[in-house]
Amino acid sequence: MASEGFRVLAVATAERTRSPSAAEAEHGLRLLGLLAISDPPKAAAADTLAACRAAGITPILITGDHPATAHAIAVRTGLIEDGPASEVLTGPELAAAPGADVTEVRVFARTDPQQKLDIVHAWRARGAVTAMTGDGVNDGPALHQADIGVAMGACGTEVARQAADLVLTDDELATVVVAVEEGRRVYDNIRRFLVYAMAGGTAEILVMLTGPLLGLPLPLRAGQIVWINLLTHGLTGVAMGAEPVAPEAMRRPPRPPGQHILAAGVWQRLLVLAAAVTAASRLADVAAQAMDLPWQSVLFLALLAAQLGVALGLRTRLLTRQNLFLPAAVAGSALLAMAALYVPALQSLLETRPVGWSGLWLATAAALAGFLTARLLRTAFRRRS
Repeated sequence: MASEGFRVLAVATAERTRSPSAAEAEHGLRLLGLLAISDPPKAAAADTLAACRAAGITPILITGDHPATAHAIAVRTGLIEDGPASEVLTGPELAAAPGADVTEVRVFARTDPQQKLDIVHAWRARGAVTAMTGDGVNDGPALHQADIGVAMGACGTEVARQAADLVLTDDELATVVVAVEEGRRVYDNIRRFLVYAMAGGTAEILVMLTGPLLGLPLPLRAGQIVWINLLTHGLTGVAMGAEPVAPEAMRRPPRPPGQHILAAGVWQRLLVLAAAVTAASRLADVAAQAMDLPWQSVLFLALLAAQLGVALGLRTRLLTRQNLFLPAAVAGSALLAMAALYVPALQSLLETRPVGWSGLWLATAAALAGFLTARLLRTAFRRRS
């Protein structure tokens, strides 16, 4: 029955004239029978474990049940292939081999609380980030020592809930996968915003430095720079934080725990984008001077437009309805940029002038340059990784 996934209890009875000691309690008993308790895995368990493996997460089963029961459940959920029960390491076997590499084993049975803790420590010693799920009192030490302790809220004990970092109110392991996906989405959006904001800031610095270094007039007024930053880092920057999860987010391995947030090609993209925005803005400036346009206003509009183009180009899903706030924020920022050139009060405040259709086309070209550079960089770095 254990090999079919049942939890089997033996029930016995005895008459005692006094309360027996622990050593005497299991002697002189009369067997009444066996109870086979069915506690099958949930229907979504196999898909959840498959999703974990696809995301580079190694699922491990640690239980106090009979090894045959643990083996049957592990096979049923796809944790291990159907084969001999020797794929299961028991607590007594683990105690008899203290030097064994437990990170090579995927199913443990008949384990005690200390052995669960030892397994967590072994994985952490390898540099892995560990997440332990549990609901019983004996899971408390391992839940507390794991990097992320996850307790079951509905059926879990108070000890487990107090020891854990997270409590699942629905008791669904699939919720952990959803949480991992959300974490990757947030992290990707932070990195995307850093590329966007730092590239734009670097481009603004380069634009301001190139003028004096080349003996040219001051490129932009202080108010114009503030207006650019308000429009690019304000609504647009906030909207980037709501970008949906990337389609491949749960099909890539976890990042190394010690990896810097600007690693894995982020700072290279940042510098290339900064150079592209600077070049596009300066080219619009040179063209405006050659066409006898108000070059400072054209430069102001082109620098802002190029950064808005980068914001759209950095999107994982270019055409999606999941975050309409971003294109709306870009459109709103573009309208406010136009207002800075054509609304008299803003003209006076920011010292700008209308640029005409020619100036608008130059700014549009700068926006397109920023957009195309961001898209090409996404493709290049995705292929390289």
